[in-house]
Amino acid sequence: MLMKSTQVLFECLLEQGVDTVFGYPGGTILNVYDQLDGGRYGKKIRHILTAHEQGASHAADGYARATGKVGVCFATSGPGATNLTTGIATAYMDSSPVVFLTVNVTEELIGRDAFQEVDITGVTMPITKCNYLVRDASQLADVIREAFAIAAGGRPGPVLIDILKNVTSQTVDYTPLPKEEHVKSGRLAELAARRPSSGLKRRKPDEQDISILADMIADAKKPLILAGGGIIRSKAAEAFTEFAERIDAPVAVTLMGEGAIPDRHPLCTGMIGMHGTYVSNMATTECDLLIAVGARFSDRVTGSLKHFAEQAKVAQIDIDRSEVDKNVVTDHHIIGDAAQVLEALLDKLPQYDHKEWLGRMESQKDAPPKRESDALDPREIFACVYEQLGDDVIIATDVGQHQMWSAQYYPYSRPGQLITSGGFGTMGFGLGAAIGAKIGNPDTVVIHTTGDGCLRMNGNEFATEAYYHAPVITILFNNGALGMVRQWQTLIYEKRYVATNLDRGPDFVKYAEAFGIPGFRVTNREEFAAALKKAVGGNQGALIECIIDSDEMVRPMVAGGAPIDQFLLR
Repeated sequence: MLMKSTQVLFECLLEQGVDTVFGYPGGTILNVYDQLDGGRYGKKIRHILTAHEQGASHAADGYARATGKVGVCFATSGPGATNLTTGIATAYMDSSPVVFLTVNVTEELIGRDAFQEVDITGVTMPITKCNYLVRDASQLADVIREAFAIAAGGRPGPVLIDILKNVTSQTVDYTPLPKEEHVKSGRLAELAARRPSSGLKRRKPDEQDISILADMIADAKKPLILAGGGIIRSKAAEAFTEFAERIDAPVAVTLMGEGAIPDRHPLCTGMIGMHGTYVSNMATTECDLLIAVGARFSDRVTGSLKHFAEQAKVAQIDIDRSEVDKNVVTDHHIIGDAAQVLEALLDKLPQYDHKEWLGRMESQKDAPPKRESDALDPREIFACVYEQLGDDVIIATDVGQHQMWSAQYYPYSRPGQLITSGGFGTMGFGLGAAIGAKIGNPDTVVIHTTGDGCLRMNGNEFATEAYYHAPVITILFNNGALGMVRQWQTLIYEKRYVATNLDRGPDFVKYAEAFGIPGFRVTNREEFAAALKKAVGGNQGALIECIIDSDEMVRPMVAGGAPIDQFLLR
């Protein structure tokens, strides 16, 4: 049937089950937005207008992580498109499936430095799984279908579609194609063969590789499992927990792996790496077999590569061949989807007993420090949140000390409960991501943890939260400083606090209230507990500003590049 190309665009989004889009309009993309004017598409697809394109990119990312769906984000050309790049890179580093759709200038203006022209496909090539420049409306449907399949397939990631403005005013023939038939279609089958990294062609784990790892497990006396974000992305948490229990091994988790196994599971030793627990880091040093599942061995995990797991054989399970032997050279690896590999392994493994090894790890766990003061302590803040909200909560963070406290002190019980920028470390990520998570999970309490530095970068999105009634509870750890950078300056730079003191406005409580969001300022545990109770009961979002000491630190800490068993702080 003949229809406008912009109608084809929305028909294809509906094919994919899209019901929410985050974005910000501009001149070149108006033909697309015109289809949302109260007509058919405006009734079926909800558009969330954010305060800034970067906020839209993070909201689409948070929505994807919290729902397991592909997020969608719109932006116009030029600065609108380039404002997405931080969000695209964030999604890319953390393997989050988001389709970004931009509209560029018309064909005759390409390459002429026209108003708001930018080569966004060139800009984003290194930070997307795939990107497209659509010059012909007849290609649009196939491109959109491909983009969604690639974003979600294999190792997930962002895909960008840039459409020339003249294409958005063309008429084209459209043939519906239900989502379940996309991968079966000839075009996608051809793409799967041509582009192995797309993930459209699923590779079954090799039986011999499975047997080799099973034999390595049988020989190990002190096995350790490293849980990464790939477990979350492949929806393999249940199989992973069964695997850990079957081989009776301690489990260290990366930041992105939080929720792969419940934090309170007796085998879980907590986070590993620069701010990892003493027991997780020491287990890495002492183990004789390290099995990494869906983890890419980032520098914040390994510290000194030379000294990482020196006594161990290393086995890696990952869907992305490019991640194997990139940072840590393996003794064995299996390329495949974590869920499929773990299921195949479970078929070959008997029940093991490593009581002595687990007992040694248990003896190395640190007891929580005793606090004499009534001053606000990050551990007590998260204990209070858990006491009031339990497991039915999603926490989205910005980046800094509060991010590490969020990972260390909240007992996550399931995948998708912690939404954070792990690989790119994006300050300003949290509020947009929290809004996206709330819109995708309207019946779940969503907490946004942030610092006074980060909230200066994304506080404009309070407008989005308030307008769309997407109540998020923002917990602000206000120490009057760029806390994580100050911590480094304290420990490594002899307390030369250059450009990290934030002894200036705004008054964050008044700032939140300017958007119609209630604000509370608290200085002790009792005040925080009371404010949180009011915030949860208010059902309109809130800001709770927690005044904490500027010298409060993230502990433990290992210096960058040092062996992870050599702690700068305990």
